[in-house]
Amino acid sequence: MRHSPLAIAMPLALLACSGSGSANGQPAASASKPFKTSVIADFDAPWAMAFLPDGRMLVTEKAGTLLLFDPKNGTKIRVSGIPPVDSADQGALMDVVLHPQFATNKQVYVSFSEAGPGGKGVALITGTFAQASDGKAALSNVKKIFQATPYVEGNGHYAGRIAFSPDGKYLFFTNGERQKFTPAQDPKATLGKVLRLNLDGTPAAGNPLAAKGFHPAVWSYGHRNLLGIAFDDKGQLWEQEMGPRGGDEVNLIKPGLNYGYPLASNGSHYDGRDIPDHKPGDGFEAPKVSWNPVISPAGLAFYNADLFPAWKGSLFIGGLSSKALVRVKIDGSNASKADQWDMGARIRDVEQGPDGALWVLEDEDDGSQGRLLKLTPA
Repeated sequence: MRHSPLAIAMPLALLACSGSGSANGQPAASASKPFKTSVIADFDAPWAMAFLPDGRMLVTEKAGTLLLFDPKNGTKIRVSGIPPVDSADQGALMDVVLHPQFATNKQVYVSFSEAGPGGKGVALITGTFAQASDGKAALSNVKKIFQATPYVEGNGHYAGRIAFSPDGKYLFFTNGERQKFTPAQDPKATLGKVLRLNLDGTPAAGNPLAAKGFHPAVWSYGHRNLLGIAFDDKGQLWEQEMGPRGGDEVNLIKPGLNYGYPLASNGSHYDGRDIPDHKPGDGFEAPKVSWNPVISPAGLAFYNADLFPAWKGSLFIGGLSSKALVRVKIDGSNASKADQWDMGARIRDVEQGPDGALWVLEDEDDGSQGRLLKLTPA
């Protein structure tokens, strides 16, 4: 997240934005939103959500609480078994994702920030989810299966987003560069990288840079704060990251490529120092979409349901400082800005629900309520 968020909360129902574009490259305003917004629940600084097969949800809260939530009746049950979380500043209990075979093995993957030797970092655990006859819920057999390398001082840019490959064989995990810049280019560090792991957290065989001396888990590098990752229906891996000043971006992640940070970016350092822009032939993979002014992206979902047929094949991103829901259109291996709707609150996460609705979590900061919203056609 940014260190200078907007100071004034805005009403929920402000002007929407269309994909027609404007002189500054941002979508231009339109009169209304093409969806209606239902408030489903209120949480305490929620960070991520995952739908269970029965329609209930697991929701993470920043301070370290995992909740079992039923959107039908509003019931919240705390899930025990989560290890201590260092939630200072940008630290949190972060992503929660179900194992590809959750229906049979009940395994859940959770990422979080923690203190450890050398400082702090992001870690990944698995546990077996169960709810007892008395209603109590727990993760049992909790194991830490991966942690970032190295742990460093500071409380920012953990990243910690999780996605499984479409074949269910691999786990992709994002490690932010921890506001330290150079680790994103350090081959031995996992910081500033997209990682490909086996489902047990070990580095996957055949990762493209291991033979060049990189940490064996690295899939791509040169990233900043990777707060969203998702596969599309063609098996392509998309990632969004919060860039420096004027450099938020969406990337198509390809194995072994260097995405440039901090050597190349369409933004600048916060202290005003220039970063060379991406340009052809510079040896770095340029973003498919970038924003200036920034949106402060958080969360990423690929939409492939029928409830909003015009949006099939789109990416959806939450906006923190922009207080927006952002749609990006995918065309093969290219992407372009489509819509940006003002939500009047910082948006931390967005997911496609089982019924094709879009589910959105507010951030509970800077005037936001920490609410869970359901978006359906207007």
